[in-house]
Amino acid sequence: MSYRIVVDSCGEFTEEMKKDPHFVHAALHLDIDGEEFVDDDSFDRLSFLKKMAASPNCPKSSCPSPEVYMEAFGCGADHLYAVTLSAELSGSYNSAVLGKSLYLEEHPDAKVQVFNSCSASVGETKIALKIQECEEAGMSFEDTVEEVNRFILDMHTYFVLETLENLRKNGRLSAVKAFVASALNIKPVMGATDQGVIIQLGQARGIQKALRKMVEVMAEEVKNPEEKVLGLVHCNNRERAEYVKEEIQKLVKVKDIIILETSGVSTLYAAQGGIIMVI
Repeated sequence: MSYRIVVDSCGEFTEEMKKDPHFVHAALHLDIDGEEFVDDDSFDRLSFLKKMAASPNCPKSSCPSPEVYMEAFGCGADHLYAVTLSAELSGSYNSAVLGKSLYLEEHPDAKVQVFNSCSASVGETKIALKIQECEEAGMSFEDTVEEVNRFILDMHTYFVLETLENLRKNGRLSAVKAFVASALNIKPVMGATDQGVIIQLGQARGIQKALRKMVEVMAEEVKNPEEKVLGLVHCNNRERAEYVKEEIQKLVKVKDIIILETSGVSTLYAAQGGIIMVI
């Protein structure tokens, strides 16, 4: 059976995925003070980071329209899948569901599934690769959906930010708390619930200690890590991602570790130096 996997652009693609016609991105749009950035191959990360740091306002993002998803589904594949940002963070999931409904009006016998990643960034990447694994193994559409839903429930998402400024700008953190944290060099270790809600898991003074804390939390929570691929995404700091990889290898044995650079949407959330980890 033929298949297509549509991933909103918060989910980074590996080099292999970029070359594979089974995968396609649905681009989100980003806005800083009226200047629009499309989160596709044209995205200029360094320019975006500079403008984001200089602006007193929080950048805005807009999800792909239902029509974008509907068009992406219209490739003639037998099995169609979409993977989106956590529904708690973006309207991308709802947009994809509506795009599915529009597509099914014209193709009522089509098999289409939209997955709420309950994560972001490389979490979406891992889900897309899991779908491909199931499809290439010859699993039915229904069995693939069931297996991937189990996979999503078993995922763990973590991140550490260099700066809390974007959290302050978008109202997720009070100005006083952000100022105190910055003054004391306190870095929060963040994660997500099974529903994709962002939560704080801990904190440490200094970025290196916070990154180690993140790895320690992961090592305590994750079951059977040797069977899992761990995804690391960095925002313009490969050296920091390599440091996290070394810390992981000291504590747990995983099947593999993939390191990617942030997409546009992930750059908005993570900002310069941010690290996202999903296993």
